[in-house]
Amino acid sequence: MAFFPVLLLLLLTVAHRAASQDSDNPETLPRGCGWGFARPYTLLCDLDSIWGVAVESVAAGGVLTAILLALVLLCRVRHVSEAEKRSSVGPILLLLLGIFGLFGLSFAYLIEQDESLCLLRRALWGLLFAVCFSCLLVQGIRLRRLSRERRSPGGCALTGLALGLSAVQGIIAAEWLLLTVLREGRAACQYLPLDFSLACSYVLALLLAALTATSLALCGKTRQWRCNAIWLLVTCLLSLLLWVAWVGFYLYGNAWLGRSPDWNDPTLAIALVAQGWLLLIFHAIPESHICLRPPPQPTAPDYFDTSQNSTRMRETSFDEDIPLSHRQFVENQGYGYSDENTAGLRSGGGPGQHNSNTGVRPSAPFRSNVYQPTEMTMILNGGA
Repeated sequence: MAFFPVLLLLLLTVAHRAASQDSDNPETLPRGCGWGFARPYTLLCDLDSIWGVAVESVAAGGVLTAILLALVLLCRVRHVSEAEKRSSVGPILLLLLGIFGLFGLSFAYLIEQDESLCLLRRALWGLLFAVCFSCLLVQGIRLRRLSRERRSPGGCALTGLALGLSAVQGIIAAEWLLLTVLREGRAACQYLPLDFSLACSYVLALLLAALTATSLALCGKTRQWRCNAIWLLVTCLLSLLLWVAWVGFYLYGNAWLGRSPDWNDPTLAIALVAQGWLLLIFHAIPESHICLRPPPQPTAPDYFDTSQNSTRMRETSFDEDIPLSHRQFVENQGYGYSDENTAGLRSGGGPGQHNSNTGVRPSAPFRSNVYQPTEMTMILNGGA
């Protein structure tokens, strides 16, 4: 939360400069602005330039949403028991921090330019986008590992990877400022739109890498994480379309319409707010919901399902229901009975004896375990 001190300092500066200007040389304020909102902060309340008020309202709503989602995630993370889901908590929190920075940076484009403000814009623009797109990239890598190997890297490793990728854009922005402002002595607010766009080339490379990793994750064998990959793919595609739109309008659209210097700040402010809400709606909120959702309970077998019961009946032997001791006793009795009958028949017993011996039928367990000769076989044996 390194942006809280920056916002606090910005608010204190606004209040101090507004109070000093009101006391020294009062001037007519735009419609909608009251005490404390003089130049250069009139876009925050000017109803004639409605775009400033609209961007301010949407950005404030995004800030509150990101903070509430981060608090909910922090309070419920201890209930997440699956390691595969817990690994996504760190990148989500880092993404919410980047989204908070995007919304906060949009307020800097609602204030008239000065040297310190231009330095802040140029330093944080690419860095905040790099943080967000690095989180998308590590989420794609995580889903790719889950779809192939069914295990995910640790949450700390993914967060550290995202921070390392973001630091590269920070180095690029610092080099750009050092070369143009300190070495060449240019003003911080004097730069070409093409230079500003080229300084964000690494950010666009991160977005394309995230899109590639997500596409590969959809080709995996496991379908459990298919929903996460689809949401991430939609986020990357919409972000790519948004970047193509604002870069094209910033480089060529404003000049073609003859509004090049005046509409540059509104274009960048709207791009910041749109990107922040896009990441919130299509990735942060669905991913947090999937992460905090309890795992499905194991279903009990349905014993009233006829298809399952027929299978179980085929696989089950009726002899298993008879105790082992009783089964051995019955088998021994059956063998004794059989030997007795055989001895009687071989001794030349008459038909009466034959009828008396064959009158008793063996029991069901005996018939299932002992070979039983037919009556014709018994007659033939007796005759022999």
